[in-house]
Amino acid sequence: MAHSTEDVMPSKVPNSFSDLEQWLNERRVTEIECLVPDLTGVARGKILPREKFTEDRGMRLPEIVVAMGVTGNFPEEGPYYDVITPTDRDMHLQPDPATVRIVPWATDPTAQVIHDCYDREGRLVPYAPRSVLKRVCQLYADKGWTPVVAPELEFYLIERAPDPNMPLRPPKGRSGRAETSRQAYSIDAVNEFDPLFEDIYAYCEQMELNVDTLIHEVGAGQMEINFFHDHPLGLADEVFFFKRTIREAALRHEMYATFMAKPMANEPGSAMHVHQSVVDAQGQNIFSNPDGSPSKHFYWYIGGLQKYIPAAMALFAPYVNSYRRLVRSNAAPINIQWGTDNRTVGIRSPVATPAARRIENRVIGADANPYVALAATLACGYLGMVNQIEPSPECRGDAYLSNYQLPRSLGEALTLLRGSTDLAQVLGEEFVTVYAEIKEVEHAEFMKVISPWEREHLLLHV
Repeated sequence: MAHSTEDVMPSKVPNSFSDLEQWLNERRVTEIECLVPDLTGVARGKILPREKFTEDRGMRLPEIVVAMGVTGNFPEEGPYYDVITPTDRDMHLQPDPATVRIVPWATDPTAQVIHDCYDREGRLVPYAPRSVLKRVCQLYADKGWTPVVAPELEFYLIERAPDPNMPLRPPKGRSGRAETSRQAYSIDAVNEFDPLFEDIYAYCEQMELNVDTLIHEVGAGQMEINFFHDHPLGLADEVFFFKRTIREAALRHEMYATFMAKPMANEPGSAMHVHQSVVDAQGQNIFSNPDGSPSKHFYWYIGGLQKYIPAAMALFAPYVNSYRRLVRSNAAPINIQWGTDNRTVGIRSPVATPAARRIENRVIGADANPYVALAATLACGYLGMVNQIEPSPECRGDAYLSNYQLPRSLGEALTLLRGSTDLAQVLGEEFVTVYAEIKEVEHAEFMKVISPWEREHLLLHV
């Protein structure tokens, strides 16, 4: 996709509370959805009448809300419990005016606003996803740098599936038939779902989401949407809003949209590839030298990704299902090799002009929380640059012929995350502790489930 570090697209939304009030007045908004992204990327919060929102200018929720697992459970002992405390204390939420968007599918004029989470002392709650990304971006700012990112988000359209015990299937399009073969980059295959995508683009336009290209990916019913490059926090907000939007649009067309990393056994998984670069105070891409050649920072950034991606895998691949995607020769990386214009590696350098030189992290799954994933990949690159970590030699062939270098399971990934003091220093020790504890609880819940594979192959044969 086109990506330049020049002329980052300006925000079209309010930047102050007075601007926010004017924005709401112009659209005659009567209700506000006050949103907080939790660690899974789910929207938590409250719906307030406009008058209540304006009067309170904030709200309270239990701190536990942003730190629950995907099953809704949370640890009741260990370091996590020490952080949350037995009193189940409140956090104080403040709206970020720049995040306000209309809710295009609402019957009455309704707005949605993302809130930041503060404790009673006025400090950002360290394990709230937005807090983690803000922390990492501040580290860049302290060096005089500004990271620029552009996500590419894959997802599947699937037939409505109310029974979780049944395998998923592609939905039927306008022709009345479901896809049964690979349709990568097919225009006609996308046109099968024209009514849905017309609604999605209309919703995105009303919400001022800066989506770029839509393509059909490799899998049956698998699509990809690309976002214009921008500051990481704003783009994480846009991915958060987009996931909400496309799920809603799909339901209105009698199908599901899923960002599950591997929803169907015989189809490729879904990724969130993230293009990333860094500009200095003058807006110059620090990945390129004045003569246009790759800079030391470019190589050090790659070196940081190579060293720390394995330890960050629990953040890039947060669920047991995530690791089903990362298999050899199936459009997903298995190692941390890097290469130019090479899609078999985990770290790719696309062909670009010196001003647009960038690095693509291809490891991240579509199921990752966008705030956490962007914070983690930027943390890896930051550590590479400040510690001047040299990368391995460039891979110029098929990286699938090399060995696995990534964790093969969530349990292995959590062990590596807990053991990385460097990542904990950048992301915050409290965040890493809370995140790892939550994932341990999720993994324990998963282990209580007996799969059809076990019943089929073990029941009468062992």
